[in-house]
Amino acid sequence: MDFQIPEKLYYKIGEVAKFTGIKTHVLRYWETEFKAIRPNKSRSNQRLYRKQDVELILHLKDLLYNQGFTIAGARKKLREKPAAKAVEAAEAPAEPVVVKSSEPAPDASSDQLALPLSGSYDPKLLKEIRQDLLRLKKSLETIP
Repeated sequence: MDFQIPEKLYYKIGEVAKFTGIKTHVLRYWETEFKAIRPNKSRSNQRLYRKQDVELILHLKDLLYNQGFTIAGARKKLREKPAAKAVEAAEAPAEPVVVKSSEPAPDASSDQLALPLSGSYDPKLLKEIRQDLLRLKKSLETIP
């Protein structure tokens, strides 16, 4: 990252929101979605994040906002990597995920990990996806 996390033992949710650029309600939502984010609570019930929590939040921000992962995909990615590697990945510059339309589609049985966010698209592929979605919609409408 291009900034340093201030050296403190604990950070309040407002401080974390300020230097990560993530709103407080999003941080509270991520606590429910990612079991690794479990801030301590003070006597007055304020959330107290540690530095490793903040580093994990920065890594999640990169996965979700920059690399195009879904919540489920980010959760799966975090399970694959040990915590030490997650911290290293959060500090490394993000490389954009580029998938060309000529490449075969990823295996549908594996969860979606990254969305290709390149500027170009294949109209043939989009038409095929649209037809699949319409068939799926029609099959769902016929179920009693």
